[in-house]
Amino acid sequence: MLIGLIARIGHGTLFVVQEMGRMLIFLVATFAWLFRPPFRPFQILKQLHFIGFKSTFVVVLTAAFTGMVLGLQGYYTLRKFGSEAVLGSVVALSLIRELGPVLASLMVTARAGSAMTAEIGIMRITEQIDALDTMAVNSLQYLISPKLVAGLIGVPLLVAIADVVGIYGGYLIGVNLLGGNSGSYWSSIESAVEWKDVYGGILKSISFGLIVSWVCCYKGYNTRLSAEGLGAATTEAVVLSSVLILVWDYFLTSVLL
Repeated sequence: MLIGLIARIGHGTLFVVQEMGRMLIFLVATFAWLFRPPFRPFQILKQLHFIGFKSTFVVVLTAAFTGMVLGLQGYYTLRKFGSEAVLGSVVALSLIRELGPVLASLMVTARAGSAMTAEIGIMRITEQIDALDTMAVNSLQYLISPKLVAGLIGVPLLVAIADVVGIYGGYLIGVNLLGGNSGSYWSSIESAVEWKDVYGGILKSISFGLIVSWVCCYKGYNTRLSAEGLGAATTEAVVLSSVLILVWDYFLTSVLL
């Protein structure tokens, strides 16, 4: 019984290591093909529209209510200590450092990441990817590279929008609804937010965009050839991307502090 348990643990460990190696090779190969002709800027713009522009509404909605909740909870918490004047800095730092990049990336994963996995997975099941290879069109260059570039560009832009919308959401609740001081709200943001905070948020958003595009494209590209396999790949892509975003956020935060 003990030997069987050790064997299962070893088998699971080897599977995880092999999967990590395959994912890394997939990423390196995709970036290698990105810098080889023919270049397809239209494909990048198309994916940027899909990942970035079409995710704007859900990201803005999430950021607005997140900022409003921060403004509401922060105001009543700070009022106990007579510190309502620093409400703006609390809202802004919470959004810029953590909540903006994390929540925007999770929303992109749920909306665009799952769709990318399903799209590529269906192409794999219906042998469209094999048809591209037959026509001497590299599938990594044609399908995957534009999505990775769009993720690296689109997610940081969405995070910037989310930060601004969230800060105004906190202003709406903390100042307009609860009667806080408008000047104190904005001056506390100006005095508390430093370039290090903004830089950390940008770095997180870029890495999160890479994680979402990388994991979702990999899972779709290696889908098992069945409807059940496609559903499993989509679920795995969303779950793994979300978990990696949270784990990587912790490690980046520990380094950037």
